[in-house]
Amino acid sequence: MTPLHRRAFLGRTAAGFGLTALQSLLGAGSGLHHPAKAKRVIFLYQAGGPSHLELFDPKPKLASMHGQGMPESFTKGQQIAQLQGKPLLCFGPQFPFQRYGKSGVEISSLLPKIGGVIDDVCLVRSMWTEQINHDPAHTLMNTGSILAGRPSMGSWAVYGLGTEAPDLPGYVVMVSIQSVGDPVLYIENPRGVDAKMQQQSIQAITALQRLEQQALGDPEVQTRIAQYEMAYRMQSSVPGLMDFSTEPNSVLEDYGAKPGDGSFASNCLLARRLAERGVRFIQLYHRDWDHHGKLKEGVGYKAEEVDRPTAALIKDLKQRGLLDDTLVIWGGEFGRTPMSQGGDGRDHHIKGFSYLMAGAGIKAGTVYGSTDDLGYAAVDNPVSVHDLHATILHLLGINHLRLTLKVQGLDVRLTGISGDVVKGILS
Repeated sequence: MTPLHRRAFLGRTAAGFGLTALQSLLGAGSGLHHPAKAKRVIFLYQAGGPSHLELFDPKPKLASMHGQGMPESFTKGQQIAQLQGKPLLCFGPQFPFQRYGKSGVEISSLLPKIGGVIDDVCLVRSMWTEQINHDPAHTLMNTGSILAGRPSMGSWAVYGLGTEAPDLPGYVVMVSIQSVGDPVLYIENPRGVDAKMQQQSIQAITALQRLEQQALGDPEVQTRIAQYEMAYRMQSSVPGLMDFSTEPNSVLEDYGAKPGDGSFASNCLLARRLAERGVRFIQLYHRDWDHHGKLKEGVGYKAEEVDRPTAALIKDLKQRGLLDDTLVIWGGEFGRTPMSQGGDGRDHHIKGFSYLMAGAGIKAGTVYGSTDDLGYAAVDNPVSVHDLHATILHLLGINHLRLTLKVQGLDVRLTGISGDVVKGILS
């Protein structure tokens, strides 16, 4: 009798690790760990570190101290990135704030469109992170670890829940700006290869791989087969996904989207279209928030890029009845310092920054947590990266303590060894 290896057993009995995880979550007909509020997530990721002090966290005390020395009681013994060896000066907010909506939440005057949907949003002003440099901070925010190669939060979501999209990946990431060439790379066949030839090639490869699977019993072969088949289905479905001609002009105008321009605005509209097609986790990367100098000019420019499409996405999802089960998140890897070294920019900052959350299970029209009077540190209801991840999984119906993956003999989870659901932001 041929011995049946563990991976082969999993492949034959539960179609691999993903389905095994799903079955363990479902249990004996008992449903998920708890009722899910969200079916999908759209994460509008602002890479570079948006300044909470210019956008979401009004600090009149900091404004009144502009140009004065930053009190040493805040900074002594603290990580302050590149601000070393020179006097630290308070750097006041560069734009006025005003109240929006029935909830009267104060945000920057740079964001009037987001202000128009603020009653659908929970503004978290007490985020903090452990990593002060971009790459490890990105890695932590996206995977829950600073170790390269760990699964991202979108991968965890699909691992636990699967996907409802038959012809698209369960986890899609888009970057602003891919404005030249195909919006999705390698979706077109190369010259000399038509659809019939492509299909015949895949059928031949699949037949060979099935023979390999029968001989070896390796579930990874089945995974390769599935990916070839998915790629073929995507070649048929993606052109329709990218075709904005079916969208009314009013929708394009709301987003500020122009077909094929690869902008954040167009990606926000694509995110809604992906959500409609059953994609589980959609992440948009929008870069260039790293304003060490010329902060007023830079933040003003970036705010103009994101204000309109962010608001349009929330409004569009709501009008279509999708916001009730779609979790929308807006934020970056860290914030910016309330001080400078006499220049016109802010450094990286980990002690306090802001996030927006809206949609499925989120308490709308509220502010959660706060930083101190100078916007330096989260002092009221601090929210860590692991807390954020625990809350995302909770809204998807998953207990973050129970969704694990064996890595080098250890049970690894998205939230590492910490993390609590932030119940104060839940409706």
